[in-house]
Amino acid sequence: MQIDPNAYGHGAASTVLHPVVIVVMIVTIILMLVLPRKYVLVPFILCVFLTPVGQQLYIGGVHFFVLRILVLFGCVRIIFAKIVSKTEIAAGGFNVVDKLFLCWIIFRTVSPVIGFQFDPGAAIYQVGFLWDTLGGYMMLRFFVRDKEDVSRLIKTFAAVVVILGVTMLNEKLRNQNVFGYLGSVSIIPGTREGTIRASGPFAVSILAGAFAATLIPLFLWLWHTGKAKTTAVLGLIGSTIMVLCSSSSTPLLAYIAAIAGICMWPMRKKMRIIRLGIVAALIALHLVMKAPVWFLIARVDLIAGNSGYHRAMLVDSFIRHFSDWWLIGTNQAMSWGYEMEDMSNQFVAEGETGGLAGFICFVLLISKSFGRLGDARKIVDGDRREEWFVWLLGVALFSHCVAYFGISYFDQTRISWLALLAIISAVTAPILATKVVESEAPLPLRLPVKPKLALPVPVSNSSTGARKSERTLSRK
Repeated sequence: MQIDPNAYGHGAASTVLHPVVIVVMIVTIILMLVLPRKYVLVPFILCVFLTPVGQQLYIGGVHFFVLRILVLFGCVRIIFAKIVSKTEIAAGGFNVVDKLFLCWIIFRTVSPVIGFQFDPGAAIYQVGFLWDTLGGYMMLRFFVRDKEDVSRLIKTFAAVVVILGVTMLNEKLRNQNVFGYLGSVSIIPGTREGTIRASGPFAVSILAGAFAATLIPLFLWLWHTGKAKTTAVLGLIGSTIMVLCSSSSTPLLAYIAAIAGICMWPMRKKMRIIRLGIVAALIALHLVMKAPVWFLIARVDLIAGNSGYHRAMLVDSFIRHFSDWWLIGTNQAMSWGYEMEDMSNQFVAEGETGGLAGFICFVLLISKSFGRLGDARKIVDGDRREEWFVWLLGVALFSHCVAYFGISYFDQTRISWLALLAIISAVTAPILATKVVESEAPLPLRLPVKPKLALPVPVSNSSTGARKSERTLSRK
């Protein structure tokens, strides 16, 4: 059950809150409380992703990050809405993805507390994780209810990446991160192999690039709707600039995965065969390769200075030390080898933090999300516009999965992941509901048909009558 002490502002045990951030946060809170429901997420997303990670109030050993404070007031808005109306919290009701999410969050929260023998510091940290993640998810599930909400949310993300694209390009060209002047992130960006890796307001450059890359399919859908083409194009340009300026292999792989997924559209009805083929190919490679198949990660060298071999060793150590983490995770990963405590793989992080149960819930969460999208695509088969939308959501989900092999989300990037899950549930709910209604529809009522009565055939019982009939017929 690894706990990242550097998450959200490098473990600073003091208040780091710039006056500008205070003003922006207060304005955001007011807007979240007074705006109509459909606009609440706009100021929330803008503030979360344009505020440097680590901006916080430190009170009594508790880190009240900007994201955490905004989530609190978002939940207050939900409670108020439930009091004045009977609006359901989750559009379409709680589905299997919501239930798996709750199971996953329980294991991710409880296992580390048990593993650290109920240490107060670990308990406070996990409460904060629960607050951010569960509160953020419930917020997004409540405020994302239909396609108009989805479109508005994607437009807001487009505005974010346009701003961040400009600032990260400045960071790349001038070696100056403007968000560093607000504190909690460095003004001078990090470098590797002499290359500047722009990170903007994010914790690291990989997370900045991954956030941008996974939005590509959503911006493409926005362009395809024809109602916001300019916004969509600007979003695509901003995302591309962010990926390039991050100078990291993981975001670039996620970007390529998004493009590849889009190109697979003509083969959408043969994905089962393709998936089985990929699994068979991986098994075959595992049998013929000198190293395990997961060492293919080490061969990925898109950008100089990448750490593919370290990622492969992380997966290898994770598998070989299954007995160390399967029950409730582990905090002894540093004993596995050099820098093996580095959770730069989301799947490894899930196992080390939540044990096998948490790991399985996370994988099932992804699997069932793909399943809902697959079922929805089959139902709308023939409606190209709807089918294309559902397909692009699946591509975005796939892009996140590729990014997870190179990084674990621990800053505001997590909100983009939760937003995608909320969008998938909101979009598929009405589609899948139509299938349920059709399956439960009563059979058409059929009135009983009155049987036709057969006319009786006269039969003579006397032999004499029979002979007379024969003579008469013979004469004729």
